[in-house]
Amino acid sequence: MSHQEQLLPNGTSDCDLWRRIHKGINMAFKGEDHLDSLPLPVQRMHLIQVDSVQRWMEDLKLMTDCECMCILQSKPISAEKDEQNELILSSQYSTSDNLQLLLKRAWIISTELTKIAQKLEKNRWQRVHSMTVRVNCHVRSMINEYNAFTRSSSEEMNQLEKLLIDKCSEFTAFTERCIQIEDEQMLRSMKSCINETLTTVAQYFGQLIELVLTHEAQNLLRQIESSDSVYITESAINSLFSLTQEGTHLCRIIAKEGGVVALFKICRQDYFRCLYPQTLRTLASICCVEEGMHQLEKVDGILCLADILTDNTHSEATHAEAAAVIAQITSPHLTFTQHLSSFLENMEEIVTALVKLCQEASSGEVFLLASAALANITFFDTMACEMLLQLNAMKILLAACSDKHIVDTPYSRDQVVTILANMSVLDQCASEIIQGNGVQLLMEMLFERSSSGNSAEVAACERVQQKSAVTLARLSRDPEVADAAVKLSCIPRLIKLCRSPTERNNSDSVLVACLAALRRLAVMSPEGLEDSDFQQLVKPRLVDSFLLCTNMEESFV
Repeated sequence: MSHQEQLLPNGTSDCDLWRRIHKGINMAFKGEDHLDSLPLPVQRMHLIQVDSVQRWMEDLKLMTDCECMCILQSKPISAEKDEQNELILSSQYSTSDNLQLLLKRAWIISTELTKIAQKLEKNRWQRVHSMTVRVNCHVRSMINEYNAFTRSSSEEMNQLEKLLIDKCSEFTAFTERCIQIEDEQMLRSMKSCINETLTTVAQYFGQLIELVLTHEAQNLLRQIESSDSVYITESAINSLFSLTQEGTHLCRIIAKEGGVVALFKICRQDYFRCLYPQTLRTLASICCVEEGMHQLEKVDGILCLADILTDNTHSEATHAEAAAVIAQITSPHLTFTQHLSSFLENMEEIVTALVKLCQEASSGEVFLLASAALANITFFDTMACEMLLQLNAMKILLAACSDKHIVDTPYSRDQVVTILANMSVLDQCASEIIQGNGVQLLMEMLFERSSSGNSAEVAACERVQQKSAVTLARLSRDPEVADAAVKLSCIPRLIKLCRSPTERNNSDSVLVACLAALRRLAVMSPEGLEDSDFQQLVKPRLVDSFLLCTNMEESFV
């Protein structure tokens, strides 16, 4: 923690207290943004920029003045109106909406508990008490809201709710006594008890949220497994997908409760063909966690995906979502793909189907998902590059890049240049690049810049620049490719990227790749460099040139 550790009266440091509080809270919230943990193509480019004022307006209805509302929320004005309100609540919102409300309320509570720990550390007793009252109110509201839309709760859940409410009341009573005490010595002696109570509240709260989310996941999966209605099954799958978007912890809960098994059952029934796209989309989200991957392997999920991809009777949307699952499970960012032994058995069929999907893609998003799956597979197994070469994938990808309606974003170009970079280790790749005008494409990618300034898009542009330079460096061992690159003025562009930090968005990875490409081209065409460029960017050790370029100040004259 950034704050300085100070020992509390009971010998527990503030850092220890924070860790104990967060341990309880993190049982329900892992502090992770699920979309960010997925590979870029699986995100469907849904990079939502939430305005802070808009977020405040959304949360405002939940952030009521709890001190004033506590009595009103605890006591209904009349039994008749209370029943009417319950009816409205249960009928107006879907299960997904109610869960979103629950998660928002839980997020507020977890934030308030963290703030209480901060105020307690500074001995701001008045603030600690007012925030404790607010947490008490939010906890009661959350429990009441959840019980209003759920019709079945376990005995364990009821006991945990009672424990949490009782402990919150005890916590409020403690802090209320503290604001009436002026003796500093007595306050210090009570602080350890408050710390223990706060930690217990956080633990009970985390356990309750974990139990509630598990209960809701079980209910949704029961609907999916038992219903013959397309409408009910679709609604349950959509609600399950909404849960997966709340973080990897929820994906683990769903996987442990059999979510992958239930969804693949849907994908094996022709009756539910119309639900394949949303079912596969949900599977892609769940398979970002190791538990989901293990379940996929157990139910022969790879074989099912291969069957879907190779079945021409399925819609393009279904093929695209199957490609998204492949992209997810082969992501090089994941460390638990080694057990996918069945993938190698079906790789040729899958790669062939994905190349065909790239060639016939009717939209940029379909191409993005298919090319992302191919890009990840080239990392996953080296045989894939040879397969792609035999399938004329190089020609297909280069042709797609000339269609601005298909390859329309830096994200798509990132996938294409990843495949080119991985294939460029093959000697036969050079002739394919020359024939498909690939050197011109690589040159254009060196100029990749973000039009929106969005951080994710900027990062994608950096990757495109880096990988295009890497591909040029690898391919320039072939004299024909090197000659084409020199004629297209690649050397001046590489020099500009090395010397101008803004051209490469201050990216060190782009700089290293450009220095490597420049040195390879300089060997083939030394006359293309001025003496100063040669002395600074080519002749020294790579690390020395790197340090020179990173310390360079741009001239604005």
